[in-house]
Amino acid sequence: MMLYIHIPFCVRKCAYCDFVSYAGQEERISAYVNALIAEMDRRPSDALVTSVFLGGGTPSLLPQGELTRLLTAVRAHYRLTKNCEITSEANPGTVTQGWLDAAAEGGVNRLSVGVQAVQPELLRAIGRIHDFEQARETFAMARRAGIRNLSADLMYALPGQTVGMWEQSLQAVMSLSPWHLSCYALTVAEGTPFGTLDAQGLLPRPDEEEEMAMQAATSRILSVHGLYQYEVSNYAKPGCACRHNVGYWTRKDYIGLGCAAASLEGDVRRGNVTGLEAYISGAPYATEERLTAPDAAFEELMLGLRMVQGVELSETALKLFSKGLEKQRKRGLLTVRERRVRLTARGFDVMNAVLAELMP
Repeated sequence: MMLYIHIPFCVRKCAYCDFVSYAGQEERISAYVNALIAEMDRRPSDALVTSVFLGGGTPSLLPQGELTRLLTAVRAHYRLTKNCEITSEANPGTVTQGWLDAAAEGGVNRLSVGVQAVQPELLRAIGRIHDFEQARETFAMARRAGIRNLSADLMYALPGQTVGMWEQSLQAVMSLSPWHLSCYALTVAEGTPFGTLDAQGLLPRPDEEEEMAMQAATSRILSVHGLYQYEVSNYAKPGCACRHNVGYWTRKDYIGLGCAAASLEGDVRRGNVTGLEAYISGAPYATEERLTAPDAAFEELMLGLRMVQGVELSETALKLFSKGLEKQRKRGLLTVRERRVRLTARGFDVMNAVLAELMP
């Protein structure tokens, strides 16, 4: 069992962000932590928790006392494995040494830092509040707190970004010696500032050839530093893959706490209310569905194929998709060995198209 806790507070919304998060609502944090603990009271579990992930939003906006209160409640309500991976996201510009010391004291042993870019003009364009020197200092403070397992997020295919700028970002972040790196291509979502600009034809982005060049540069540069791709967007030193996210991609059960958080237990998926005040008031689940066998099998395939090692399919999934898998195998887009299915390098480049053809 895994545990995800959504912290929906931000200093301000980034121009690309379509996650459920709220800017300028820091005065509601204490009430929100109360609501999280109340949800833990309603949702006890005897299962061993192998990983905990504080995501957002900006978990590093939690005051030290509230962070400590939350982490204490997690240990009081759930049985954590001895080597439980406890990750918190953090944004430069919101992190202090005291916060990181409190996080480490509360059991946080992995930090995911939202760097996104190193060029000041790109950071301003996407709405970030920090600069690269603050990211560098975040890494230094985390190590002083005793947190060694450090990850960074970077984004490519940004407006105005060149291949050279992307390579510069990769090299600069690798100078911080992270154990893990997540590299995401910009997705333009409706309802975001970037979505509005894009609809008006006012969002200049790298073309497909440039984006492919950025992807190629990522593997080339990171492998020199000992980080290897293990998932479509994720790279790590050997043994340092994010266990929590691997749990998602291998379709392990998880409990999601907080507004807009989702849970999967067996084939039942539940979603919490998205509104901040509704969640604080104790509103029940907003959605609940029992997945059909074909839907669950497609999820198993879709999530598992994101990983470089592929996925060992259940007998149900293998039977359901045998014809489609054979078709894609003959095209050279994936391999099938007994129950292990994995995309080839060419298949990775067109993963969405492969999955669209396999969809039941």
